[in-house]
Amino acid sequence: MNYIFLDEIQHVQDYQKAVDSLFVKKNADVYITGSNAYFMSGELATLLSGRFVELKMLPLSFKEYVSAFEEPFSKEELYRNYVYNSSFPYTVGLKTRRNIHAYLDGIYNTVVLNDIVARRKIQDPLMLKSVIKFMFDNIGNLCTVKKIADSMTSAGRKISNHTVENYLEGITDSLLMYRVSRYDIKGREYLRLQDKYYLADIGLRYYLLGLQNADQGRILENIVYLELIRRDYTVYVGKIGTAEVDFVAQDYGGNVEYYQVSWTVRDERTRNRELMPLDTIADHNPKYLLTMDNDPPVLHNGIRQVFVLDWLLNL
Repeated sequence: MNYIFLDEIQHVQDYQKAVDSLFVKKNADVYITGSNAYFMSGELATLLSGRFVELKMLPLSFKEYVSAFEEPFSKEELYRNYVYNSSFPYTVGLKTRRNIHAYLDGIYNTVVLNDIVARRKIQDPLMLKSVIKFMFDNIGNLCTVKKIADSMTSAGRKISNHTVENYLEGITDSLLMYRVSRYDIKGREYLRLQDKYYLADIGLRYYLLGLQNADQGRILENIVYLELIRRDYTVYVGKIGTAEVDFVAQDYGGNVEYYQVSWTVRDERTRNRELMPLDTIADHNPKYLLTMDNDPPVLHNGIRQVFVLDWLLNL
């Protein structure tokens, strides 16, 4: 048996025919890697229909990251390093922030310049970078194409809705960010407007924006989203009346779980505000409130409050 690995093969003209010719050989086991969401959705997928298995990869989970360190760090310290220094595997072996920054700079520029600018034939890379900065600064916030265009225009850089839409497709196709749609829990229907966007790696946010406006609650929400899709859930943002549930997670069997994420709920008013949307849901599917409060698990009218780092570690 010959094991053949083809990395970023989409850059080669007519690569689909070459790959198909290898697949018909009985003594060839072919592995193809690509860094684009539509890599296996075009002609290649048609040629190989029924003959391939797609595995989606993500940077390190928090549990995988923790396993790389033998020193007795606290969970909280490891979490701070995880989000600030990046979850890309190679950064675990880099000892200084300067080296990590240089590595992330290479990843960012490769993704932006190669995967987005080149593929989308974008004429104004500076505008694209401005939109990316805006999106990095608004992880976990409801966004519309018009809102983004208006924000760019008010900052002195006029841009059309169509161009913003093209940029967002490039950003999500390159797997730099993930788009999460909204779901009306009571009406059981998908909502078309106001999606949320989450980053593939929070370290890239710190690389690009520094420590400014770093909303730790939104960052934690981003980490929880990535963990849910690692666990093979399909994830939506939940809407129940005028309230919002951070995540509606559905597994392959159709089972549903609800998640609310908050940095801390030790203040009673904050806790009640976070619990209210979950309390409003009439069904009896599991409901979780994940927080950074390192307290024993507690139930609030059937809603399980859990220390989020234990949840991330599967403890």
